[in-house]
Amino acid sequence: MQANEGTVDRAIRIVAGLVLLALVFVGPRTPWGLIGILPLVTGLVGFCPAYGLLGIRTCPRGKR
Repeated sequence: MQANEGTVDRAIRIVAGLVLLALVFVGPRTPWGLIGILPLVTGLVGFCPAYGLLGIRTCPRGKR
């Protein structure tokens, strides 16, 4: 499992995941906010299974 996400991609995923997860506790309090766990985890780990299936890599060559 090699990293396939770049720094900017990871940062966007972490922020988006936290915002979506916050919907569970603040705001409309909808359970759909639990979807935020997926981008949060992929951002923290640095590997996206969908990117792997599609052959997409946003990380620099040296960090693969």
